Order: sequence, then structure tokens, then C-alpha cells
Amino acid sequence: MRVERTDLADVLVLAPQPFLDARGLFVRTFDAELFDEQLGMPGAAASFVQDSQSRSARGVIRGMHGRAGRGEAKLVRCARGAVHDVLVDIRPGSPTFGGHQSFLLDDESFRHLYVPPGFLHGFQALTEIADVCYRINRPHDPAEDLAVAHDDPDLAIAWPLPVGVISARDAGAGSWRELRARLERE
Repeated sequence: MRVERTDLADVLVLAPQPFLDARGLFVRTFDAELFDEQLGMPGAAASFVQDSQSRSARGVIRGMHGRAGRGEAKLVRCARGAVHDVLVDIRPGSPTFGGHQSFLLDDESFRHLYVPPGFLHGFQALTEIADVCYRINRPHDPAEDLAVAHDDPDLAIAWPLPVGVISARDAGAGSWRELRARLERE
């Protein structure tokens, strides 16, 4: 597995190397020892407590979501189809605070992201069906949910397709300006 640094501080792209033969392929999608080594945090892999999966139709946007308090770390990968995945750094002391970066995650490259605590995350499904898998290091607490509108003008995220279905929660999400002010006060 190759590990790549990104433009966002502390975000990693994990790039598994599939083994192909006449039967198809085999790919190791996670390696705890390598993960801990790359993070420089022994035991970090063991902190993951929940696996979840979403299925979305082409054009659907899910996001931009985050967690208040201690935040949450997660590994994100697309197990079926392809997504345009976007992260926004919401850590006020970070050198990339307020910055965002997009990534293509798909079922051909097997790339997935390590998202440390302190990021908004969202994606748009690029294929007819896209299954996204999340491995999360904290149980979900709805009281800590954060959301910023996917089309917030201050973030100016470029989504590659016309917007498909979005949830009522995402349609009513707040602005980056409001969240930024709150984070800078805390």
C-alpha cells in the first residue's frame, strides 16, 4: 500500500495495490501496522469503532458534514462506482484552515482517505450508483453534528455534475462564514 500526503495538513491518501490474476483481483484495503506507522501514532488503527456505508445515485451530494468537540477521524473509500470527495479544514490553528481539496475515489484505484478530526467532508456520486464506506473512530452523537451548505459561496466548491438529490438537513445547512466565526471564538 502506498501512502500519499495531500495539500491539506494531516490528510493522507491510502493507495492499495491490487493483485490481478485470471480469477480477478485481491486487494488489502487496510493495514493497521502501516497506518499507525504513517501517522506516527502507535495504536491509532485500533481506535476505529464503527463502519458505515452509504449508497447514492448519480449527482447526489452528501455534505458538507463534520463533528464539533473532539471531532472524529475516519477512513473513507468508494467500494462501488466513483465519487468526487471534498474535505474542508475547520481547525483554526491549522496552516490549511479554511482550505479545501477534492479527491477522486473509485472502485478501480481503491484509493481512500484518512480524514483526521477537524474536517468537513462531503461527496458527489459520479456514477449511477456509488457506495461509500466509512470507518470512524467515535460513536455518532447527533448533538455534535456540524453542516455547511454544499454550495456555500465562500467555500466555492466546484462540483463536477449538476446537483441531484440532497437531504433536507443538507438543504438547510448553515454557512461557512457562520461556522468559521464560531470556531475562531472557541
